[in-house]
Amino acid sequence: MKMSDPKIKDATPAELVAMGRDLRHEMFNLRLQQASSQLEKPARLHLLRKDIARIETRISQLRKKTA
Repeated sequence: MKMSDPKIKDATPAELVAMGRDLRHEMFNLRLQQASSQLEKPARLHLLRKDIARIETRISQLRKKTA
């Protein structure tokens, strides 16, 4: 997901919070798989971390815009 992706760019703050929660949940599950040596795609953890950061950045931008 890129910052210019319509999923992030056009989403409301509530949708962004929900997307962030879903990504964090997925990241938690992948960490459990990693701990039990069952993780097939370790690069997915890196991508999730970046996507969560993008979503948090967009939430911050929207908060500053409305304040």
